[in-house]
Amino acid sequence: MRDHHEEARLDALYQLKLLDTPASEGFDRITRMASQIFGLPVAAVSLTDRDRQWFKSRVGVEHRSIPRDKAPCAQVAESTQPLVIEDFQADACYADSVLGRAGTRFYAGAPLVTSDGYGLGSLCVLGTEPRKATEAELAALVDLAAMVMAQIELQHAFGRIDPVTGMPTRNQFRDDLMDLERDHPGEHRFAVVVDMARDDQISRITRALGVARVDDFIREASQALRVALGPGRVAYQVGSAQFAFISPPGVEELAYVSLLRSSFETMHATSSVRFVTNVAIGVRSFVIGSVSADDVLRGAASAAQDARNADGAIALHSPANDIAHRRQYGLLQDFGAALEAGDQLRLVYQPRIELATGRCLGAEALLRWRHPRLGEVSPAEFIPIIEETSLARATTQWVIDAAMDQMAAWNLAGIAPVLSVNISAANLGEADLIDRIQLALFKRGLRPERLEIELTESAIMDQPDQALAMLRELAEAGICLAIDDFGTGHSSLAYLQRLPARIVKIDQAFMRNLTEAAGPDFVLVETMIGLAHKLGYRVVAEGIETGEAAAILTQLGCEEAQGFWFARPMEAAPFAIWLAERETAAGLERG
Repeated sequence: MRDHHEEARLDALYQLKLLDTPASEGFDRITRMASQIFGLPVAAVSLTDRDRQWFKSRVGVEHRSIPRDKAPCAQVAESTQPLVIEDFQADACYADSVLGRAGTRFYAGAPLVTSDGYGLGSLCVLGTEPRKATEAELAALVDLAAMVMAQIELQHAFGRIDPVTGMPTRNQFRDDLMDLERDHPGEHRFAVVVDMARDDQISRITRALGVARVDDFIREASQALRVALGPGRVAYQVGSAQFAFISPPGVEELAYVSLLRSSFETMHATSSVRFVTNVAIGVRSFVIGSVSADDVLRGAASAAQDARNADGAIALHSPANDIAHRRQYGLLQDFGAALEAGDQLRLVYQPRIELATGRCLGAEALLRWRHPRLGEVSPAEFIPIIEETSLARATTQWVIDAAMDQMAAWNLAGIAPVLSVNISAANLGEADLIDRIQLALFKRGLRPERLEIELTESAIMDQPDQALAMLRELAEAGICLAIDDFGTGHSSLAYLQRLPARIVKIDQAFMRNLTEAAGPDFVLVETMIGLAHKLGYRVVAEGIETGEAAAILTQLGCEEAQGFWFARPMEAAPFAIWLAERETAAGLERG
């Protein structure tokens, strides 16, 4: 019966994951208070393991543990009662103990007892002279032991221990790194984040086999990681499928990275889900005390994402990448405010020219952002970020409304160019997009053929069924459709034939080195124009910056072009003036 109780007591201790963890200021503060109350040089939070007393916190003692045999803290843990030894030399049991032989003469210990009644150890004080313990001292020691126990249980209950793996969590990582700052300031270490699987891989396992199978996988991975790290090393669970740990001191970067790579290749080779997951590892170098715990963890996690994006198993933290990621996040945060501000976003308009006649047939509406602190932010930087978030819908709606407001204003001024507006792949999932476009046209009294919707070839091919259905509805509503960035995607001819688009826009990348009958770009452009014509499309070339390129495109039968050679994107008022001057010049030429 006693053996059964002892095994249950040990299990309760092990479940708390306290043994062999770093020192903690929260426990040390209580230990110092006990030492001060008794006026004694030595105090400790002592946990009774199977064959040792291990000190979670200690004052006035260098070693971290002593043998359990004849240790008074073991008696406290077993009895769950306070114990006072007034003089070790007068006690037959403890006179010959490790503590007795080391010169200890006085001991007082109060038990650390779980809510289930299991004794974990004691909060104890020791002295080198025999003495008594007053009732007030003993009562204070019992109260402080209760405070230690409350901290242990709170730590376990509130986000300190993951319930699936039993590993300490992100909160504990933060506290332990703060303790390292206290004990080892200025020491160089590496923080490692191990991302066991992509989100979509976890989702696939969940969908096919259920959440319990994911828990089994995470539990299996945590156990393999513990074995790989070895005794005395602590790993933390910092995400649903992410673990973190700190390197030992004194390791060399290249050798350590090589060790990590080989260790995790071995781990992954034995994983039960190795065929449907892959591991990405991020490593961040840091000096203890110079970087916050949150920043250390964020940098290592960012490096793990870099490893995954590069399809590599491991990556070192890059300060340049880190700055870029933080800027992107900042822009994303600020763009939501920009949509509401009313004075940061605007549209500019780039003319589209009919090559055969030189007439301006329309313009493309392009979004611009003047950040209040950063100034002009390139759309090539902020638009890809926005398209991956819920801001995509609000942004497209802002552009549609602003573009149609401008079309209505131009109507009143007798200007009637066709205006093209870009939508993104994210907009394809909006069931009410077509209704919103039609309502916007109706409210302003605009004819649908005055509006052109552009969608990139790659966006169409990302969601071909949704794209086809939406494009057909737009075409049925009388709205002109254009395939943007033609030639950069991976669409098939069979699919292109099914699209109800009227226009393809050849990407500017093919125009940069366009020269007369020379080089691969000429052949590619000639082929794309011929193919588009055979499929029934009108062709627009983007990014025309030289007269030579414009002449070649005219020769090849390309109908329209846009680019700096004709005009840069302009604000609405300058565009109207430019258009009027061009029409006047064309009229004079015809006259």
